[in-house]
Amino acid sequence: MQEAKAMIEAILFAAGKEVTIQELMMATEISQEEIENLIQEMQEEMNRNPQRGIELVKIEDSYQLCAKKEYYEYIYPLIDKRAKPNLSNAAIETLAIIAYNQRITRAEIESIRGVGADACIYKLLEYGLIEEAGKSDLPGKPMTYRTTKDFLRKFGYTSLKELPELPRFKVDANRQIVIDELREECEKNEIIEDRNGDNEIK
Repeated sequence: MQEAKAMIEAILFAAGKEVTIQELMMATEISQEEIENLIQEMQEEMNRNPQRGIELVKIEDSYQLCAKKEYYEYIYPLIDKRAKPNLSNAAIETLAIIAYNQRITRAEIESIRGVGADACIYKLLEYGLIEEAGKSDLPGKPMTYRTTKDFLRKFGYTSLKELPELPRFKVDANRQIVIDELREECEKNEIIEDRNGDNEIK
């Protein structure tokens, strides 16, 4: 059993990205049920040792070894020379709209928010939180957008099914969505804009 865990850990470490259950099955010749049980044990072992700098996360039907969020500030300058991403209220609202409406067009986003969304969409694409999802069947065939696996990873979700229930959200006086829960996740992950608005997505 320990050897099987070591095999899985080595594969995930070497991959440096999410690895599907099917890929793990092919590489180890272990059944899906056994792999899932082994990974659950590995996650529990990691959770029992808070001094470790990595964690094993599930993303849809895949698994990945990731650095813990609390060490992000030490890792980011080494692996990415871009400015650290910070999300403004407008960007968070745009991201939330896309998260709850996969394959949504820019015009539909702007209809919900009541303001232009070009800048927010561009920056969310740049930070890898959303991606193009193909052309819509609407007149003019506008591009649609959806969230990425990086969005799930950054906000700590296994799948979109774990998003908070929509009835918990409300509309403010400017008819903009108030995304309290998503803002809390941004703050936890240190991607909310700072008080001075430096590097924010406008």
